[in-house]
Amino acid sequence: MNMRVLVLGGTRFMGPHIVRQLLMDGHQVTLFHRGVTDTDPLPGAERIHGDRTRLPEYREQFAALAPEVVLDTWAMTARDGELLVETLRGITERVVILSSIDTFRAYGRFVGSEPGDILPTPLTEDSPLRERLYPYRGEQPRAADDPLRWFDDYDKNAVAAAARKQSDLPVTILRLPMTYGPGDRQHRLYPYLTRMDAGREVILLDAGSAGWRSTWGYVENVAAGIALATTDQRAAGRDYIICDDGAPTLRQWVEAIGVAAGWTGRVVELPVERMPAHLQPMGNVAQDLLASSARIRSELGFREPVSFEEGM
Repeated sequence: MNMRVLVLGGTRFMGPHIVRQLLMDGHQVTLFHRGVTDTDPLPGAERIHGDRTRLPEYREQFAALAPEVVLDTWAMTARDGELLVETLRGITERVVILSSIDTFRAYGRFVGSEPGDILPTPLTEDSPLRERLYPYRGEQPRAADDPLRWFDDYDKNAVAAAARKQSDLPVTILRLPMTYGPGDRQHRLYPYLTRMDAGREVILLDAGSAGWRSTWGYVENVAAGIALATTDQRAAGRDYIICDDGAPTLRQWVEAIGVAAGWTGRVVELPVERMPAHLQPMGNVAQDLLASSARIRSELGFREPVSFEEGM
């Protein structure tokens, strides 16, 4: 069934992949965004330019669209979740919010924000969430003019809780992995690929990090899962993890990058105390962040359109 879909955001990194998938599937798509990022024309998608922080001011325009589902790609704070539901109640049948693996308590164990024992993996939709909010808030608040000031109030758990206070509007939460691919603004392959391109014969990993497993997703695969959950009515009110099936160790990940890049060097493991300061682990690598996407596969029939090798 073709649907009217309103996408909040949708112009950066995975956004255009999601929109193209929705359009390819025959849905009517309207983007609401600031109009700053129009690098991808996305022919076939309508646009409304506006300020996300003033969402209620656009209620009449949204009502005229009468979207059957709204996908929010950029809700970052509790206030974002509140405004979303306040604005769209009575206009749409349900909303879908993009979230993150960083919502789980295991992530708190990894970054050291929450004390406690190592938690089992793979993570599922029923795994415990972080107990401490605002994972990127420091002891001192960022300056008001700091472009990363919004990080102080960022918390996807707070977004979901605020949105779900209103039980009359079904909310779907999609927890996404570390997503890589063309347009990745976090440059997740860069630390390894830059050394390969420089002709380094050896890439060093500490022995603990070499065996660490996290959850990854190639951008087109993640976008396909998001489009599926957005347009499948069975997803109403559900939580889903979207990620690639299986997870390589960090060493296997680096070696796979090397194969795709034609690198002829090798990975060498060293005890952590022998690693250079700039190559020390970024977290507690005893805590894996491996997650399972079994639920969306069994309930909605999700399958990756792009293989791991092709993605690389």
